[in-house]
Amino acid sequence: MTITQEKTLADKVRADFPILHQEVNGKPLVYFDNAATSQKPVAVLDAIRNYYEQYNSNVHRGVHTLSGKATDAYEGAREKVAKFVNATFPQEIIYTRNASEAINLVAYAWGLTNLQPGDEVILSVMEHHSNLVPWQLVAKTTGAVMKFVELTPTEEFDLEQYKTLVSDKTKLVSVVHVSNTLGCINPVKEISAIAHHYGAKVLIDACQSVPHLAIDVQAIDCDWLVASGHKMCAPTGIGFLYGKRDVLRAMPPFMGGGEMIADVFLDHSTYADLPHKFEAGTPAIAEAIGLGAAVDYLTNIGMDKIHAYEAELTAYLFEQLRQIPELRLYGPLPNSNGEGRAALAAFTAGEVHPHDLSTILDQAGVAIRAGHHCTQPLHRYIKAQSTARASLYFYNTREEIDVFIAALKEAIEFFGGIFG
Repeated sequence: MTITQEKTLADKVRADFPILHQEVNGKPLVYFDNAATSQKPVAVLDAIRNYYEQYNSNVHRGVHTLSGKATDAYEGAREKVAKFVNATFPQEIIYTRNASEAINLVAYAWGLTNLQPGDEVILSVMEHHSNLVPWQLVAKTTGAVMKFVELTPTEEFDLEQYKTLVSDKTKLVSVVHVSNTLGCINPVKEISAIAHHYGAKVLIDACQSVPHLAIDVQAIDCDWLVASGHKMCAPTGIGFLYGKRDVLRAMPPFMGGGEMIADVFLDHSTYADLPHKFEAGTPAIAEAIGLGAAVDYLTNIGMDKIHAYEAELTAYLFEQLRQIPELRLYGPLPNSNGEGRAALAAFTAGEVHPHDLSTILDQAGVAIRAGHHCTQPLHRYIKAQSTARASLYFYNTREEIDVFIAALKEAIEFFGGIFG
């Protein structure tokens, strides 16, 4: 499919997203804040409503009909997620509230148990705070040392520098797959292979890749991978941790309570097998079912089709942005086919504050993000206090890019008159 065809992927799916068909400040909504959260299709909304209307019940512990239906749907969603990322076993998928909780689970259940003074943890300067702060806390407690991969001149992961950092002291490499600011796609398969050569474990933050790319955890060969449902057409309040079965089984529980136990005595407890060992308490049942529905929705479209269409949008977006001389674009440029980076663009426009740009664009009905995008260390590294960010998904259109570009030019012209 090419963007010049009569009916694009977005044309086929936009009717599935009710929220997109509204006006904001008297203008048709152009939603370009998908890296922060995606919109939800009717299929996901229906799945959540159907649970509450037809079989609302707690899972696992009940023997009545509604509990059975809820358990089947809840565990069925786990199987869908496992297949979606090509996990070997459904039990390798742990439900969490979000990717942040998933990383914290690994940090506390594995990190506190396995890291010792002098052990090294390798991250990159582009990490989201959720893949930075937990390791800072664990390093402070254990005495582990944190090291950071920097950027190439094209503002991508410096693989050659990474090779010089990894050593026998390295116990963990934890890196983002796709940067939510730079848009670069990191070579996670090679990163993982190098780390494993030295006996280190690997965690991949896939929040910005799982919604857009076909992910194969067995091909990447990571020990853990995390993602958030709300960025992939699923509800908020649900995410998941993938972990290799043997690695997860060797980890102690993260939280205690109901569901994660085998037997409880007054002075000790034994714990359930995977995945329940890491899912204490009543889970987010409706949200997990919604996540399963989102996986079905994306699978039915086809992740290859989503990626191909987004690549075409990316090529067009950057073609237009590069014609605005005031802009400083961050991260690598896409090739002529839009490949080589994600469908997002972080930028600055001279002295104009990104928050001001976002405010003016909102008056035109265009929703973008402005700020540090939970990557403050990266922004210091690239010497930008904050950036504006337009991020696309498969339901966006080239016509929406035209609206965004026109509004952006008007905003820059407006502020240029002020600063001029």
